[in-house]
Amino acid sequence: MRPQAPALREKEYGIWQTWTWSALAKLAQSLACGLHQAGLKRGEHVIIVGANRPRLYATMLAAQSLGAIPVPLYQDAAAAECVFPITNAEVRFCVVEDQEQVDKMLEVREQCPQLTHIFYDDPRGLRHYLEEGLGALQELIAAGEVYAQQHPDFFDAEIDQVQPVDVAAMFFTSGTTGNPKGVVHTHNSLIDRAQAGAEFDRLTSDEDVLAYMPLAWIGQNIFSYAQWLVCGYVVNCPESAATISIDLKEIGPTYYFAPPRVFEGMLTSVMIRMEDAGSFKRGMFHHFMNVAKKVGPALMDGLPVGLVDRMQYALGNWMVYGPLRNNLGFSRVRVAYTAGEAIGPDLFTFFRSIGINIKQLYGSTETAVFVCLQPDNQARADTVGVPCKGVEIKVADNGEILVKSSGLLKEYYKNPSATAEVLSADGWYHTSDAGFLDSHGHLKIIDRVKDVGRLVGGANGGAMFAPKYVENKLKFFPHIKEVVAYGDQRDQVCVMINIDFDAVGNWAERRNLPYAGYTDLAQKPEVYQLIQECVEKVNADLAQDALLAGSQVSRFLVLHKELDADDGELTRTNKVRRGFIADKYKPLVDGLYGGQTEQFIETVVKFEDGRSGSVSATLKISDAKTFTPVKAAA
Repeated sequence: MRPQAPALREKEYGIWQTWTWSALAKLAQSLACGLHQAGLKRGEHVIIVGANRPRLYATMLAAQSLGAIPVPLYQDAAAAECVFPITNAEVRFCVVEDQEQVDKMLEVREQCPQLTHIFYDDPRGLRHYLEEGLGALQELIAAGEVYAQQHPDFFDAEIDQVQPVDVAAMFFTSGTTGNPKGVVHTHNSLIDRAQAGAEFDRLTSDEDVLAYMPLAWIGQNIFSYAQWLVCGYVVNCPESAATISIDLKEIGPTYYFAPPRVFEGMLTSVMIRMEDAGSFKRGMFHHFMNVAKKVGPALMDGLPVGLVDRMQYALGNWMVYGPLRNNLGFSRVRVAYTAGEAIGPDLFTFFRSIGINIKQLYGSTETAVFVCLQPDNQARADTVGVPCKGVEIKVADNGEILVKSSGLLKEYYKNPSATAEVLSADGWYHTSDAGFLDSHGHLKIIDRVKDVGRLVGGANGGAMFAPKYVENKLKFFPHIKEVVAYGDQRDQVCVMINIDFDAVGNWAERRNLPYAGYTDLAQKPEVYQLIQECVEKVNADLAQDALLAGSQVSRFLVLHKELDADDGELTRTNKVRRGFIADKYKPLVDGLYGGQTEQFIETVVKFEDGRSGSVSATLKISDAKTFTPVKAAA
C-alpha cells in the first residue's frame, strides 16, 4: 500500500499539482456518492468528454465503483457526432471538462431528450448558464462528501458488488463506414491486457507517463488508466494541447506512447531547426547522425560494436544525442511505443539510433490493444512484434489475421450481427487486417483485407495493390503529411497528397520562395518537383519488391487543402476515409485517370468556429517515373 505516493499530476497555471492515491480514492468516493444521489444506476452508461483531467479520471473510477459504465467521447468531435453514441447507449448522465463541451451537450439535447444530467469540471464561462440538469462537478463532490459521512459503508459495499466479468467501459469505433460501433469491454479483458503489457516490458510503480491522447481512444485508456491502476505509476496531465511539448520535457516520462505522426512531427521539427542552424552545428549534427545510424541500432539491440565505433558514438552521445533526447523530452524514456499506422524505416531508425527504445505494437479497440509487442532487442520497422502473453494468432486462407485472447471485446453494443461477423463461435476475432508471421515469429501487416486489391489491364494487370502500404511509404518523407492512393480494379496507381505545411514552408523560405498560404504553396512548380522526387524514390523502392512492384505510382497531384476530420475526410483517430474522399473529390480522381494535366476543384470546408466556406483551385496533375521490377534470383 502506498497511500501517500503520487497517483496523478496536473499542470495548472504553469505549476504541477499532485494527487496522491489516498486523495484520489477519497475523490472517487465523493463522486460515486454524488452520482448515486443524482440517480445513476448500476449498468447505466456515463458519457465522459474532455482532455485528460484528474477529476475526469476520478469520475470514471467512481462510475465503475457503482457498476456503471464510462463511455469516453472525443473532445474535438462536433456536436452532431455525439448524437449517435448518446442515443445508442441511452445516456442520461454526462460529465464534461468545460464550457465548450457543455455547449455541445446542450446543443444535442433536443435530439437526445434523455440526457438529463450534465456536470462540468471547469466552471469558467458558465456562471450565467441556468439550464435544467446542469451543474458543477464540485457541487456533486460536496454533496457526495456529505452522503459518504452519513453512509460510511456505502462505497465499499458498492465496490464489493462489482464482478470481474462485469462491463467496465465502452469505446466507440471511429466509424469509417457508417455509424460507430460501441466496443464493450469487461474488467477482466482490460486488466488482463494491461497486466500482459506491463509484464512484457517490466513496468513498475516508478514509471512516469504523460497522458495527452484523447480519453476516447482505447490506447490512451490502456496506457494511462488500466495499466496505471495495475502498476500504480504516475500519470501526468498536461496543461493544454499547446503546452504538451514543454510538459513532455518537464516530466521526462519513462514510458511513452504516440502514433507515428507524432514522431514524424518531432523529427520534422528537429530537421527544420538543423536546417536553420549555423554551418558548424549543422555539419556536426549530420556527422554524428551518420555515426548513430551505423552504430546506434546495434547498440540498442545488444550486438557487438567495435571499440572505435563505440567511442565515436559515446562522443556523439555527449555532443548531439543526449542534448537532442533532452530537447525532445526523452531523456528518461525506457520504453516508447508507436502503433495505429506503420512507421517509416528511416523514422524508426532515427529514434533508435539516438538511444530511444522505440518499438511497435499491434492491437485494436476490440483486442484491448495488446496483441503483438516487440522485445527490446528485436525491434524492427517492418514488423509489429511477437504475440504477447495469452494471445494466439493464425492466418486465414485469404490472408486475414485471426486473434484469440482474453482481452477480446465482449460484444458490439446492441449490434449482434456485427458481433457475429468478427467473433467466431470458437472464440477467434477477425481483425480484417491482412498479414503473415515471418520465419522469426514476428507479425507483418500488409493492409486491411478489404483494401487489398488488384490492378487490371496494362502492364501491371493482376498485380497486388495495397493502398495503405503505398501511402505509408510516401508519408515517411518529412515533406508529405497525408496520402490517399487508388488503384484497385484500375490499370495504374494514382495518389493525392497533402504536403506538411511546416516542413515545406520552411523548405520554401530557405529558397526565398514566396507563398500566400497552404493552397498557394501546394501548387508551386518547385513543390511539385520536390514531391515528384519523393514519389519516384518510393517507386524505385517498390520495384525491388516482386509482390508489390505493380503498385508504383504513375500519376499524382497535391491537394489544395489539408484533409480534416471536421470535413469528414479523416476519422477522429486521423485515419483516411478513402471511399468518402473518392466521392468528394471525384473530379480529381477522374482527372488522374483521364490523362488531364490539370483539374479545377471547389471544396466546402468547415472552420473552427462552425462556419462553412469554400476553397477552390486548379490543381496540376503530374506523371511520375516508374521502374522495371527487379526479378528475384532463381
